[in-house]
Amino acid sequence: MPTLGMPDRPHLDSFRRQARALQRAVRAGDPDALARLARHHPGGVPDNAGGLRLSAAQLVVAREYGFASWPRLTRYLETVAEHGWDPRLDTAPAADPAAEFCRLACLTYGSEDGSARWAQARQLLARHPDLTVANIWAAAAAARPDDVGRLLAEQPRLVAERGGPYGCRPLFYLIYSRFDLAVPAERVLTVARQLLDAGADPNEGYLFGALPSPFTLLTGVFGHGELGRRRQPSHPHWRALGRLLLDAGADPNDAQTLYNRMFEPDNSHLELLFEYRLGSGDGGPWHARIELLDTPAEMLRTQLRWAVEHHQPDRVRLLVAHGVDFGSPFEGDGPAWSPGDGRTPVELARLNGDTEIADYLLARGAAQPGPDPVRELIAAAFRADRPALDRVRAEYPDAVAQACRSRPGLIVWAATQAPTETVMMLAELGFDVNAYGRGDAPVEEAWETALHHSAGRGDLELTRRLLDLGADPDLRDRRFNDTPLGWARHFHQQPTAALLEPVTTPSTSDE
Repeated sequence: MPTLGMPDRPHLDSFRRQARALQRAVRAGDPDALARLARHHPGGVPDNAGGLRLSAAQLVVAREYGFASWPRLTRYLETVAEHGWDPRLDTAPAADPAAEFCRLACLTYGSEDGSARWAQARQLLARHPDLTVANIWAAAAAARPDDVGRLLAEQPRLVAERGGPYGCRPLFYLIYSRFDLAVPAERVLTVARQLLDAGADPNEGYLFGALPSPFTLLTGVFGHGELGRRRQPSHPHWRALGRLLLDAGADPNDAQTLYNRMFEPDNSHLELLFEYRLGSGDGGPWHARIELLDTPAEMLRTQLRWAVEHHQPDRVRLLVAHGVDFGSPFEGDGPAWSPGDGRTPVELARLNGDTEIADYLLARGAAQPGPDPVRELIAAAFRADRPALDRVRAEYPDAVAQACRSRPGLIVWAATQAPTETVMMLAELGFDVNAYGRGDAPVEEAWETALHHSAGRGDLELTRRLLDLGADPDLRDRRFNDTPLGWARHFHQQPTAALLEPVTTPSTSDE
């Protein structure tokens, strides 16, 4: 399991320096360096640490970043160098109108995505209608088959040439373009066929910074992500375009697509990908390049966990119907929001008070979970089932204290996923209303408070009740360093902002 995060712009020389520094520190007897060696080297600390070889230090560094060996780390860095996408390009205006049009027209998965940016692209194209004539990347982004066809006929090599502001190939610009959501399907599909027939790679993709999950052409087709469907919409002709790519050989096991689309209950992307054997095969060319990617089966298990924990019963049924393992406990490494904590899907469903999903999985043959007072206590609270809560407390007097110790940030998760009564029950049990936790996943990570989430969602009743319980409106979250009032303003929630303004201490930035 990696203990270090990959830097945004990694370079092999930096890792070489880290290995040499570790070698010197071990030879000098530095305790921290020796501990790193003991943790990550299969042979542990050698008897003669003063003679540690550089290759041993390189292996430790590689394993700290999640790679099995130094050669595998170097291969990954080569992949990043070849396929990396520098996020900073999103905010750097281009002097050339064609390049600037491409920059504004395309989804970038940066903070600037949205309709205002695409309107600028439309205005630019209106001022410079000929900017696509000599620029195949702009012609593709504008979905102009006449220009694309002529340019390919003149220079066939352009189909595989990187260009435009993001250094990508023409098919990328076509598929990631959102400047005109009313663009006719015939134009888009014609350009896509022109490029694929000329040899465009349907599995083309780019690594956002140094993240291991590639943003492929399919990723661009299906859209969505952390900013939501409004600012990162699917391509207006996603279904036909997706089929075209999949028929051309795009691998359906697209990790970034699965992530981007998991936040909402719509399953249309999964239904299409399952037609093309999502979950089977070896993961395609990207899995061959990047060992950190999950296998297809592991990707779908992660999807199952998210669906169980976020009350998505239709998705659970779809995944189970396509053979995803729903009986085994979640084990091994996983994202922070999908840990291998040994719980089964049924246990997770019950823990979140979701009897519908739990009963469905049991009916399909999942094993009945054994008794667990802490889980039963939390499950009763998430169902807002006071009789069951009182019964567990009476039968297991230590359950409340154990729950508070093991899940100190649980009230934050409850504030986003459960009824207000659940939050009140947890506070009554002794859970701290000012605890830090995560609202997007039921894991312990000190991100924000329950008040941040109620304010940001505009939940006036919960915000008022949290304040009555002693929630501190001056606490700042650990990611963006903002108060609940700041969250309310950011998400344009005027009612909760008005409630919080009189009780929040003004900061210099507010004045």
